[in-house]
Amino acid sequence: MSVPALEVRGLSTHFSSRAGVVRAVDDVSFTVQRGEVMGLVGESGSGKSVTGFSLLGLVDEPGRVVAGQILLEGRDIAKLSDGEMRRLRGRHIAMVFQDPMMTLNPVLRVDTQMIEAVQAHEPVSRAVARARARDALGLVGISSPEERLSAYPHQFSGGMRQRVAIAIALLHRPALIVADEPTTALDVTIQAQILSEMQDLCTRFGTALVWITHDLSVIAGLADHIAVMYAGRIVEKGTVDQVLDNPLHPYTQGLIGSVPSRTPRGERLRGIPGMTPNVLNLPVGCAFRTRCGRADAQCEEDPPEFAAEPGHAHRCFHPVAELVA
Repeated sequence: MSVPALEVRGLSTHFSSRAGVVRAVDDVSFTVQRGEVMGLVGESGSGKSVTGFSLLGLVDEPGRVVAGQILLEGRDIAKLSDGEMRRLRGRHIAMVFQDPMMTLNPVLRVDTQMIEAVQAHEPVSRAVARARARDALGLVGISSPEERLSAYPHQFSGGMRQRVAIAIALLHRPALIVADEPTTALDVTIQAQILSEMQDLCTRFGTALVWITHDLSVIAGLADHIAVMYAGRIVEKGTVDQVLDNPLHPYTQGLIGSVPSRTPRGERLRGIPGMTPNVLNLPVGCAFRTRCGRADAQCEEDPPEFAAEPGHAHRCFHPVAELVA
């Protein structure tokens, strides 16, 4: 077996505050092979984005990675210095943000920004860097890339700006790209185009992709594997077919059941009761037990990870046996 593009082992990221310690990410483990797409899904506040920022060493104080390993192509990058991570980011690991203007400088032309991104990691001429930038824009579906290089970010639509941000992430053919809900603000037709292009690019270049989202419909058509997060922990993970066709954790079943397209016409949406818990005061044992109809006294213990079948695991003492209707 070749070394995975990314292997996360027992990752924990905590934020210290006067009120206490927030365990934003708590003992998270998953693996992504080269060319694969893994979807990281869950409600807002579940720890998805903090997991993504932790992978790139972008967690600001008072947060910090307190435990675990982040193996990028077999190398543990969790303990690297800030300088070492700066050399790694962009070249070997990249991120696409929800707002492309977090990547793009509004007062600089696109060619200036992309050329700087190339030359920051490789000693190439400006002409070579510009050609690389032009080719990257073409890869993500931007027409007339030579002309668009001379444009400013405000001259692009939202969807086109996001394509430029993706092109910058692809400049060095990184081993891993982390995408934090990059298509949420786009209309569905543009979203579908970008998803298709990202899937094709990952397959073509062998780049692993971690796609962070709350939208199961996006993940269903994009990802190879899914990890479902709740209150900082992965409560279920497996292939797309395993998790979506046969969800075992009640939270996963609740997420799938609350998708409008699965609700018969005229019926109420089957939402998950209650609210996500305060991360400063999580329930003892399973964090989902206060919202779960299957919970009992055993759920006051911390559930371990159970292997239901090869590649399909969950953290629940009372998994759902039946398929979602």
